[in-house]
Amino acid sequence: MDLLNTLVDKGLRRELPTREEALAVLATSDDDVLDVVAAAGRVRRQWFGRRVKLNYLVNLKSGLCPEDCSYCSQRLGSTAGILKYTWLKPEEASQAAAAGLAGGAKRVCLVASGRGPTDRDVDRVAGTIKAIKDQNEGVEVCACLGLLSDGQAERLREAGADAYNHNLNTSESTYGEITTTHTYADRVDTVQKAHAAGLSACSGLIAGMGESDEDLVDVVFSLRELDPDSVPVNFLIPVEGTPLAKEWNLTPQRCLRILAMVRFVCPDVEVRIAGGREVHLRTMQPLALHLANSIFLGDYLTTEGQAGQADLEMIADAGFEVEGAEQVTLPEHRATAGGGCGSHEGGGCGSHENSGCGSHEGAGCGSHPDGGVCGSAPAPAPAAAVGEARTDLVAVRRRGAGTDLAPNA
Repeated sequence: MDLLNTLVDKGLRRELPTREEALAVLATSDDDVLDVVAAAGRVRRQWFGRRVKLNYLVNLKSGLCPEDCSYCSQRLGSTAGILKYTWLKPEEASQAAAAGLAGGAKRVCLVASGRGPTDRDVDRVAGTIKAIKDQNEGVEVCACLGLLSDGQAERLREAGADAYNHNLNTSESTYGEITTTHTYADRVDTVQKAHAAGLSACSGLIAGMGESDEDLVDVVFSLRELDPDSVPVNFLIPVEGTPLAKEWNLTPQRCLRILAMVRFVCPDVEVRIAGGREVHLRTMQPLALHLANSIFLGDYLTTEGQAGQADLEMIADAGFEVEGAEQVTLPEHRATAGGGCGSHEGGGCGSHENSGCGSHEGAGCGSHPDGGVCGSAPAPAPAAAVGEARTDLVAVRRRGAGTDLAPNA
């Protein structure tokens, strides 16, 4: 297919596809999905080999968010039966993080629900970062706390944070249909604050909220312009008790096409499969590893994910390897530039990881509860058609942070 050959050539040169080419990837048929995966997989292997980076979420503060993000189970007015608790103590958060690190994660993502942190909240998180880094040499820590005020990103950097996550989620033109208590521009401003402070910017999207192909391309091209280092791709989990509970718009093939489009637009950036992979990719998750070079291990913020051991077995069985703590995630030209795609000729997308207010992945205001099946596999079910609800694959998290039960890692 001429389109795929063109996109592979551009990806190997770190050259931006046209919007028409990106739209054409999303418009390919299910019959061509393996060809699309194979083509994007060539670009993924060029810049990341067969390494898979593991990330682990710790939900520092769950629920009771004043924002109205329609996809989030922690939103204002949510009736979802999620865990609700205030700030974990530093030692509690460090203990939770230790489980993920023991399972092979090299980055810990500290997430808190809410519009954004107060200065006192930043002090709390600084103490938690110190506790985690004191006990785990070389660990990466990403904070995801919502909208940042002036000076807060610098304080987090001084406290030892390596990255900050704040997702754009959807296109600017449709953002007001998803959230009304803050704006798309607010989200962009926070990503820019993180980048300016020297934090590795992490920003991504949520697919499956009823958006058009044009919306998906718009948000990915906007992410490229923002120049983050990692792009988390979340797939909406329609949690009961949220406004989008009836939105079941994704198939495994659609998810693969979306990931391939992100990889072609962001060839040399860390693309992370975030919330919803278990629910929407299901048995086709191993194919997605040919497109993305990063996943979350274990559970998400408010929902349960695939068993951590199953994640590790999936990676090995698919012929990939877990990225070690001593390995640098980004290609040398990006790692040494200290910036995202815009910092070198030809670019490469740059977005980042997930969560927090205005993000998606598993919680946080403006994030997404996502998740998937819990550690024990559900009984086999018939293949789902577009629009068919698979609520059997959604389980609210009842273990790990905020509980007395061991985490899934």
